[in-house]
Amino acid sequence: MYPINLNYRMPPEWARHIRTYISWPIKASMCFPEDYEAVCQGYAEIIRAIAEFEPVTIVANSADFQKISALVHRNNIEVLRIEHNDAWLRDNGPTFLIHDDGTLAGVNWQFNAWGGKYTPWDLDNQVAGEILTHVGLKQFDAPLVMEGGSFHVDGEGTLLTTEQCLLNPNRNPGMSREQIEAELKRFLHIQKIVWLNKGLAGDETDGHVDNIACFAAPGKILLQVCDDPQDENYWITQENLTILKRERDACQRSFEIIPIQQPPQRMDLVTNKRLTLSYLNFYFVNGGIVLPVFGGEAKEYDQSAVNVLSATFPNRRIRTVKGMGIIREGGNVHCTTQQMPEGRN
Repeated sequence: MYPINLNYRMPPEWARHIRTYISWPIKASMCFPEDYEAVCQGYAEIIRAIAEFEPVTIVANSADFQKISALVHRNNIEVLRIEHNDAWLRDNGPTFLIHDDGTLAGVNWQFNAWGGKYTPWDLDNQVAGEILTHVGLKQFDAPLVMEGGSFHVDGEGTLLTTEQCLLNPNRNPGMSREQIEAELKRFLHIQKIVWLNKGLAGDETDGHVDNIACFAAPGKILLQVCDDPQDENYWITQENLTILKRERDACQRSFEIIPIQQPPQRMDLVTNKRLTLSYLNFYFVNGGIVLPVFGGEAKEYDQSAVNVLSATFPNRRIRTVKGMGIIREGGNVHCTTQQMPEGRN
């Protein structure tokens, strides 16, 4: 039986949470292991920020318990011993579902480290199931390789994603767009998929949507945009804007699109590769939003992003964190987190 047959659905991220799950970084898996201590500090900042709003569970390897207790000091933070290879729980963790009666369940997707980019990933592919077992929830095992950062839902039947990621042959070779759509509808109880084309330039996840667009509410989408035709993100974001202007959601509504200007381009000083800076990689928490900001020449853009989000969500407190803390490893706040919605076992 699929979740749709039992009337489970994925709620939107802004629905109230019981808690947030986040994994602790693993030095052996890092692109830049020399930054390990700085990355741990970045994770600790994110965890403390989330804990101002709701409980946090840190998924940790046995070897990291002492380090975590030294960095994080809050009553509503707990540590869950689950061995893992890498730290991006948005992508290898479960997708929580809710029934109309409030009963929770979860989807256990297949995980292959973003198309086999990093080895090993055997432990990461078990994390979702171990979390669901720990909290005692019904588990639906999906045949799809799928990462949580590759899609957003509005809670009313619409899913937002990119062709660049979901149709990439390094994820589900041999499956057509129609077959992938059918599985997503069965497991997430959605009726309409809105396909953007590409994600941001330099995004090693092959275009995760959580760097470029997200629902602010049903019928309302936040979109990171670029106004410089010399920047490769200009054409990417303009195309996505065009797509969203002509699309409709599952309820046949046209979209209200709220633009957020991207921060200035920034290159890694060692590799000379572009860093994927995104304000859309924020995370909804109970009563607030945790937003990465980038400082320096981006200071004006940081404030603009705060202003846009404050106007869009007047009843949420915008809590900023240092967006450069973990960005060299390929992600930001949203990538590290997984929400467990308010409900019951």
